[in-house]
Amino acid sequence: MLVRLSHPNREIEIKGPKRTKDLLRELNLVMEAHLVIRGDELVTEDEWLADVDQVEIRPVISGGSV
Repeated sequence: MLVRLSHPNREIEIKGPKRTKDLLRELNLVMEAHLVIRGDELVTEDEWLADVDQVEIRPVISGGSV
């Protein structure tokens, strides 16, 4: 599958199928700190990603006002 990452921006190929949480673990990323997006939908940690999927992984950014 094609995985697009930001911070730093890069694209990598990962063999599938695999669950979202296993993909993040393989990339040494924490599930709670990242969003996984397939198409225009968020993917949950237990969903299976196919070898043909294209996903984007974005860090969760939170903030607030003072």
